[in-house]
Amino acid sequence: MAISEKRKKEVIVEYQDWLGKSKAVILTKYTGLSMKDMDALRTKVREAGGEFHVLKNTLAHKAFEDAGFQTPSGFFEGSTAASFAFQDAPGLAKVMTDFAKTAEFIKVKGGYLENRPMSTEQVTALAELPPLPVMRAQLLGTILAPASQLVRTLAEPARQIAAVLKAYAEQDEVTAAS
Repeated sequence: MAISEKRKKEVIVEYQDWLGKSKAVILTKYTGLSMKDMDALRTKVREAGGEFHVLKNTLAHKAFEDAGFQTPSGFFEGSTAASFAFQDAPGLAKVMTDFAKTAEFIKVKGGYLENRPMSTEQVTALAELPPLPVMRAQLLGTILAPASQLVRTLAEPARQIAAVLKAYAEQDEVTAAS
């Protein structure tokens, strides 16, 4: 069934809205995927802070080009679904690549990080990055390491003096007891 020009424009605007909000987009081929599996995938994508949508290739191609995205060949051919990462790009990439490993009917075509195209291999590499909370903790640890080292260095002379005084006190106690 053909859709009207008005509806096509609405769909293109909707696609562009998703693109504007997302940090990454993962494009997949989903031929043969059951509705039960698709619902399970949508749930996992939502938990990762994104959305999963089946796209109409011609309208998606136009929306991506109008939004300033390059459209490599093969991205909008065959069945196409897209996962939009609104929060954590590596987290979404991990969900999609893990699901593609377990479900034979879904294959990652590629994607976009911001507005730069990514190959399937680059999506896999993005999936191997730690999730955003882990990266934040690692960054915070790196930032705080010099400060904690400085505190230990400044406290060391006082600790040494306290250790010497304690040793003298213990020696005096042993001498007094004898």
